[in-house]
Amino acid sequence: MARGPSHRILLNLALDSLLACAALPAAVWLAAPGAWPPGSWWTGALPGAVLALAAAGAPLRLPLQYWRFAGLRDLLAVGGAAIGAAALFAAGLWVAGTWQPPNPAFPVIHAATMAVLLVGGRVASLLQAARHARDAAPDAQNVLLVGAAEGTDLFLRALAHDRRAPYRVMGILSLRARQAGRRMQGTPILGTVEDIEAVLDTMRAEGRLPSVIVLASGLSGPALENVLDAADRQGVPVRRAPAPTRLAPAGGEEARRVELRPVSIEDLLDRPQVPLDREGMARLVQGRRVLVTGAGGTIGGELARQVAALGPASLTLLDHGEYVLYEIDLELREKHPEVVRRAVLADVRDEARIRRLFEEIKPELVFHAAALKHVPMVENDPLEGLLTNALGTRIVADAARAVGTTAMVFISTDKAVNPTSVMGASKRLAEMYCQAFDREARHGQGTMRCITVRFGNVLGSTGSVVPLFRRQLERGGPLTVTHPDMRRYFMTVREAVGLVLQASVVGTTDPENMPPELADGGIFVLDMGEPVKIVDLARRMIRLAGLRPEEDVEIRFTGLRPGEKLFEELFHGKEAPRPTEYPGLLVATPRTADAALVGRAIDEIAGAARSGNPRAALQQLGRLVPEFDHAPEGTAASR
Repeated sequence: MARGPSHRILLNLALDSLLACAALPAAVWLAAPGAWPPGSWWTGALPGAVLALAAAGAPLRLPLQYWRFAGLRDLLAVGGAAIGAAALFAAGLWVAGTWQPPNPAFPVIHAATMAVLLVGGRVASLLQAARHARDAAPDAQNVLLVGAAEGTDLFLRALAHDRRAPYRVMGILSLRARQAGRRMQGTPILGTVEDIEAVLDTMRAEGRLPSVIVLASGLSGPALENVLDAADRQGVPVRRAPAPTRLAPAGGEEARRVELRPVSIEDLLDRPQVPLDREGMARLVQGRRVLVTGAGGTIGGELARQVAALGPASLTLLDHGEYVLYEIDLELREKHPEVVRRAVLADVRDEARIRRLFEEIKPELVFHAAALKHVPMVENDPLEGLLTNALGTRIVADAARAVGTTAMVFISTDKAVNPTSVMGASKRLAEMYCQAFDREARHGQGTMRCITVRFGNVLGSTGSVVPLFRRQLERGGPLTVTHPDMRRYFMTVREAVGLVLQASVVGTTDPENMPPELADGGIFVLDMGEPVKIVDLARRMIRLAGLRPEEDVEIRFTGLRPGEKLFEELFHGKEAPRPTEYPGLLVATPRTADAALVGRAIDEIAGAARSGNPRAALQQLGRLVPEFDHAPEGTAASR
């Protein structure tokens, strides 16, 4: 049977008692070498020393300390207990009137002796644990540790507490030049991250190239790219250290095992955290009735998560897909059980159903993320894309305005700029309708703000290239890329949705405090950074899997798909993007039109779509979106 915590506490008490008994004669001898007390004195003094330590150590939880994981706070508590015990023992001698050491400094000497022995016992336990960790894994892999000081320190401590540690750290590369040449827990800091290529060359020349490079915290984006490139040239795999919460000692009988994890493609594209107005987001959402369409999708689901965390009065999740709606509803039920929540199966194209639902719920804030987004799929069924993306947006916007919704936020796409696909053109038409609504509201002709937010691809979204590449890698390849020059903008879904909420805050502020461009139908565009070559993304994902592009896994070019462009754009040539005072948010001012005019055109397109007349629907779409240059076979150039 395993020993419980009570056995450990009793063992700690016994060991501390023995050390207290040993400290007393040592202190007496140090204080007065020639004045040894009579034998009868010891029969009361030794138990008194033990009781004094127990009394002084109890408030400081001395018996509860885990010696093998003792830290600075534990050792300070030991010092305090030793001082308290020495003071109590001296007071007891004075009250009892028994033999007194002739040296008046005896209490200080007694406290120091006791502290040395108590701390020494714990340090010996730490050293013994570290020796076991080194000796227990003679076949441990040699690693080079890269990252911020806090993360590397935590990783080294976790290895020291792992009795079967599978890794041996040969050196550290830090993020700061001033740390180079120093040591951390006995491990040399060989240089900075920028020095990795030279460090690896030196280690190879000395015959001690590491088996793996381990990334601790604080490394992402371009710095991570540099590390991966240097590792690729040397043929050394790169792995991430566990999260800090996984590295912290569990406090039980055994520390958690140190297990490395792969580097994700999201780590490479991660950018510095943009400061967000969290208080403004809370004011926007807290205590309000919120509805999210497309709540089962990637963007809609993340919107639902972040909105739920901000404390809405109620949250309605709307989607026409049963399983995805069930999943997000279940997740929010587990993570935010306090939020009043409702999952609704509905199609945004069903006008009567949407109107009844909005009249019943009366949402104060609507996030419209429902859409058909996959370009080739919509090219195969263009009428479905027009009905969902254009008509569906009009139905949701009309229903929201009819019940007095404060603001509707429309999620658009970079494919709406100079569209060559039906999907992009249908989203541009929806943008125009929302722009017209918002312009009317800002000029006093309506009350509902209609905020449009445009951005590119999000990593890991349904139908995007990253999950496709992952599935192809699992099958051993090949990875399929449509064209060697294909480029796309990418952003993590969490970052994108955070900026959508930020745009919602800005778009609903008082007119005096908002960007003046919004009054003329301006829309928000997320700063997506630089576009990424899809073939480079494919090569990087192969390397992250520990394989070699073209040698272990083939990359195959398949040709442009219907409606696809080589380069996506975030702005039309005449839109003139303008920065805002909020990092990550830009404002574009695309052409606007009258809401009634756009609404009638959408109705005509919907009528043609319902009657199965794609030619008439696309002709009308082309009249409303003159920049629409349909490329059903794909286009080899950007406009």
